[in-house]
Amino acid sequence: MKRIYLVPTVLMSCVTLTFAQKKESDTIKDDSKLKDIEEVVMVGYGSQKKSDVTGAVGSVKSEDFNKGMVANVGQLLQGKVAGVNVSNVSGEPGANQNIIIRGVGSLRSGTTPLYVVDGFVIDNSNTGTANNPMNFINPDDIESLDILKDASAAAIYGARGANGVIVITTKKGKKGRTQMNLSSNLTISKLANKMNVFGADEFRRQVTAAGGKLDDMGGNTDWQDELTRTGISENVNFSAAGATENSNYYAALGYEDQEGILHNSNLKRYSGRVNVSQKAFDGRVNIDFNLNGVRTENNRPNATDVVNNMLTWNPTYPAYTNGLPTTVFNNGSFNPLIRRQIYKDITTNNRILANVSPSVEIIKGLTYKLNLGIDYSTAERVIQNIPHAIPLEAGNLNLSNYSNNNTLVENTLTYKFKVNSHDFNVMAGHSYQKLLLTSRGSYYQNFPDNGIEPQYQIPSLQPADLTKVTSTVVANKNELQSWFGRVNYGYQDKYLLTATLRADGSSKFGANNRYGIFPSVAAGWNISKESFMENVSTINNLKLRASWGKTGNQEIPSKITKRSYQADSNGSAQATYPLNDSGNYPVGIYLVRANNPDLQWEVTTQTNIGLDFGILNNRLTGTVDFFNKVSDNILLEINPVDPIEPAPKIWKNIPNMEINNTGLELSLNYNSNPNKEFTYSIGGNTAFIKNKVKKSPYKVISTGSAQGPGTTNAVINGYINNEPIGTFYVREFLGLSENGTNIFRDVDGDGIITDNDRVAAGSALPDFTYNLYVKAAYKNFDLGLNFNGVAGNMIYNNTASTLFSRGRLGLSNNTTDAATQFPNESLNNTNVISTRYLEKGDFFRLNNATLGYSLDPKILGIGEHIRNIRFSITAQNLFVITKYSGFDPEINTGLSQGGIQSFGIDYATYPKARSFVFGVNVAF
Repeated sequence: MKRIYLVPTVLMSCVTLTFAQKKESDTIKDDSKLKDIEEVVMVGYGSQKKSDVTGAVGSVKSEDFNKGMVANVGQLLQGKVAGVNVSNVSGEPGANQNIIIRGVGSLRSGTTPLYVVDGFVIDNSNTGTANNPMNFINPDDIESLDILKDASAAAIYGARGANGVIVITTKKGKKGRTQMNLSSNLTISKLANKMNVFGADEFRRQVTAAGGKLDDMGGNTDWQDELTRTGISENVNFSAAGATENSNYYAALGYEDQEGILHNSNLKRYSGRVNVSQKAFDGRVNIDFNLNGVRTENNRPNATDVVNNMLTWNPTYPAYTNGLPTTVFNNGSFNPLIRRQIYKDITTNNRILANVSPSVEIIKGLTYKLNLGIDYSTAERVIQNIPHAIPLEAGNLNLSNYSNNNTLVENTLTYKFKVNSHDFNVMAGHSYQKLLLTSRGSYYQNFPDNGIEPQYQIPSLQPADLTKVTSTVVANKNELQSWFGRVNYGYQDKYLLTATLRADGSSKFGANNRYGIFPSVAAGWNISKESFMENVSTINNLKLRASWGKTGNQEIPSKITKRSYQADSNGSAQATYPLNDSGNYPVGIYLVRANNPDLQWEVTTQTNIGLDFGILNNRLTGTVDFFNKVSDNILLEINPVDPIEPAPKIWKNIPNMEINNTGLELSLNYNSNPNKEFTYSIGGNTAFIKNKVKKSPYKVISTGSAQGPGTTNAVINGYINNEPIGTFYVREFLGLSENGTNIFRDVDGDGIITDNDRVAAGSALPDFTYNLYVKAAYKNFDLGLNFNGVAGNMIYNNTASTLFSRGRLGLSNNTTDAATQFPNESLNNTNVISTRYLEKGDFFRLNNATLGYSLDPKILGIGEHIRNIRFSITAQNLFVITKYSGFDPEINTGLSQGGIQSFGIDYATYPKARSFVFGVNVAF
């Protein structure tokens, strides 16, 4: 049965205030959309007019970003570019996202694209933050996002372009009057969708009907209400910018406090940015300087436990007794209201990203540029449980400290020249990047109950006062050296050619294969500029593109090509042997991972054919792209098949194995007459992607692992030959026997049900994604709606398979009617991983709706000092149409196995909120 989660109509009548600068681009009356082909896009180590681009590049400007409370780049980008699937898979503030550009093409490296911020290549390594590492960039400081999708566009970044590249350009000053902007907003968030667990009276009936033993304490508690809250968030940003003939600047301060719908959940960000450019010697010398300093404070609950409690806690247990949280329940368990008072998980991260780029024009057209940058971050994470007397629980503390030092030095030479109708742009460069990551962690337990938090007791306690259980120290240093070059050629702006070559050497790979070579070539034909098109007035732009190229992948663990040893004194047969009659074992050392100096780059080869068009005075514009993307030389940690191998694990490139992604992308946009009083634009994009694993030597490479009694670490999905990535590999559920136990299909016909009877039962990856938008403006009012959806994917509801069973109901744990679906089901029936808990993941969502009003300051008599005042209300996650029975169908808990990313598994994930943003933006 379809469910539609709609916000009550009365909430739609609320009015929200937002101060925002009104720019010409804020209204559809600006005809810049009609000149879309003249836009400039960043293509890596430079920029191009959009009409000259030969690769597949998607571009999103700040005026088109998703509005509302957003914490990172992915939330700005969701739904804006065809072939770029951004999934907000958790409702936690600043949560990680799955960003997949043109399909999943790797086993171990995940889907994260490469980020480049103002020319600085960001490393995807751990910065100590438990949430999205890209939260360090204030979205209000971003001017544009350019997504390099095909190999021709991404090959200039060679080794790290296999998952695509997102080029982030922050704001700069513009000529004219100094511009100052003050924006502030207030966000109210509530749980978007409550699960239909039993209320107290229904719970009593169902436990009795199931033949269970009712544990009734006489209460009537809705634990979803008790363990969630109305989140109140605020965001304030101030910026000043200006420019002259020879200089420009942009300076900004930002503060954000995003409060989650679970208690003890919030993300605070304090940010400052300065961007400065200075020209000298008649513009032949130019210096760009960018500095971004950010402090984030992330408070996180134990979301898995909280969600488990929300859904399964006995509703007859009273949350409070005499106005205070009930101390102990009949089963001796901890009241989750007390648990949240004694649990703390806080990460504090300080990060500085700075780069300076001086350039000099040596002779006319020949420019040398140096790019020096550093990305330095430190983080401290504290996870603690304060001691508690009733029920008795000893205190514990987990302390972690991280540092990440990323330095970059790049030198480039660019020569632009023209010979008659021939245009040339030749670029060559060298890049060196070094990364040093360190972490230290300690775990302590048995803290005294003295009223002092464990994190403040370590220096004062003697070793005998507590137990130091574990201590870890990790240090990884990686280096990447690259040479690269690119030639752009154009003839009469009609015929375009781009050739790129990059050679990357990485310390992550074996001594025999440090370097990888990544070439690409692309061609473009501006058909609309041909003489035979002069009399075709309806077609304003028509360009055919074709490209081929290779990109690499080095996002694998450090040191994997080196031997790894482990010490043991516990009598392990492979490590040590008693040397005397005492029976004592000396410390022994044994090999746990063999070295592989022949380990090579994982390589993705991509072919793309595209068509860009604009008709009706460029009011109707669109892009069509067909691509074929093949990843080979797949990297994987395996168990050696040779019985004389000295170690149980080794990293290898899997011979002949491929991951194929074939797809079709379509974008279409229509703008009305900009000279009318009422203007509008509508459009959208869609992508059809077929993913398949080929020539794998393994029956299944396990990814997703199950949670729950009797099923922990059991395989849910994996990589299977001739099936898409994320294919669910489970038993096929046929119903229940007369005894109320599971019946599964006997696939191999041997009369018994084993792992050999598992079947490929659909994939977590959607067959196609789609996004729609509508913009409208009338006088001073403007409206924007953004919709997104997916189809053809499946979700494994591990929450239901673990929590919503008849057996758990019989033990007086709450559940949904999923546990009573089969009246004859035995209380002893087990929830085996099967198609019983596999559900369709299709959904259609209104993810963003904004209504704005721009007030002319002259009406208030302050027009000399204030240029514009804008009020707006934004609703996020307004409704979703889906058949999925969980909190939300856009889900991925990330229950990976062996470091291989999983997809489409839902296990007690932080639920999503529905939010309303009220704010004000003033432009001075």
